[in-house]
Amino acid sequence: MSDTTQQATVTKNNTLVPILIIAGLFSIFGFVTWINGALIPFMKTLNQLTEAQSYWVASASYISFVVMALPSSYIITKIGYKKGMSLGLAIMAVGALLFIPAAEAQTYWLFLTAIFIQGTGMTLCQTAANPYITIIGPIESGAKRMALMGIANKSAGALGSLVFGALLLSGIDEVKEKIGAVSAAEKEQLLATMADSVFTPYIVMAVVLFIFAFLIRKAPLPEVETTQEDEGKDDETTKTSVFQFPHLWLGVLTLFVYVGAEVIAGDSIIAYGLSLGIPAADAKFFTLFTLSAMVVTYALGVYLIPKYLKQDTALKISALLGIIFSICILSTTGFTSVLFVASLGIANALVWPAIWPLTLDGLGKFTKTGSALLIMAIAGGAVILPLYGKLVDAGKEELIANGVGEVEALSTSATASYWILIPCYAMVLFFAIWGHKIGKNKA
Repeated sequence: MSDTTQQATVTKNNTLVPILIIAGLFSIFGFVTWINGALIPFMKTLNQLTEAQSYWVASASYISFVVMALPSSYIITKIGYKKGMSLGLAIMAVGALLFIPAAEAQTYWLFLTAIFIQGTGMTLCQTAANPYITIIGPIESGAKRMALMGIANKSAGALGSLVFGALLLSGIDEVKEKIGAVSAAEKEQLLATMADSVFTPYIVMAVVLFIFAFLIRKAPLPEVETTQEDEGKDDETTKTSVFQFPHLWLGVLTLFVYVGAEVIAGDSIIAYGLSLGIPAADAKFFTLFTLSAMVVTYALGVYLIPKYLKQDTALKISALLGIIFSICILSTTGFTSVLFVASLGIANALVWPAIWPLTLDGLGKFTKTGSALLIMAIAGGAVILPLYGKLVDAGKEELIANGVGEVEALSTSATASYWILIPCYAMVLFFAIWGHKIGKNKA
């Protein structure tokens, strides 16, 4: 049986179970990724961090995509998709277990190491799962499968944010109030008790990840490769280097700033609500707002694209909405501004599915290299979120120096610093209108 025939057999007869299994995997990605929204304010209080330092919680995860994307691609080439996903889940479980000694020691850098290890496992899983779900069925329906994976990812992310928000942020307002008014010994006891709340959820997470690693290893997932027909597309270009595709590099830059904007919308919103004086009991739900907006828009995209809405048009609309919502954040206060941060989920949902095909179009034999570069661009979440935190810290210090109270200074600076989103969405708009066309069809 030829490779092409084998692929056809896999895609026609055996896709439902593998798709459901990979959807479960994407759910795990979402759950682990989006608990950062609760983990950031938790870590800030536990380790007495500045705004910028606390956002390194998310950066430690996203920076792993730069460090591990190419090694992950090499590993998957050697051991295959299924074993790669299983290994990635096991590494994520090890990272979860490392949270236990990190909490015992209350050591910030040990927490970051644990998060980085989890990110390393997730990079390996993502590098395997994204191309796998694309080639497990007909290529013309690949975007639809990716959108369905997005729904699984963000739905689980919303659940993770809700569960960990309840577990980690319960009583955090009282702890913050007491810290400044108690003795050093009492403060140490308060923080130790707070750290203990990490134990149970991360032990459970590690056990679940190890179980999934075993199940994936034994699951009926066929080892699939790109078909001979796909390989024949190499002849579409006579170019000899990825540096001859300017639209690829613009796509990588666009994805870099987009991921940064998405992470700000999801991971800063709880801390932002707390800075505005909103109780943790209410603020813990805010990441859920952002992710719910993304899930609804994902579902809309599955229905509309490409039958009623072209990919580049969806990207233009998304970018414009991002700019509009960002301006609304800057122009409002209190819970209203929080709702506009959550509304960025609407602007963000269709950006990822649109950037990938527009960037990879026309790369021919360089498609795999382009995919690896796009995976590395996820590191935008490691750079832009801490940059937002630094802007908040700098603005806060300047306002305090001018006589503004600390609480008001933090809330004012946290709102004003969302201006960083505007150039991000402007780059997305540029790519949607012009960037994805630059250099194409020039062999």
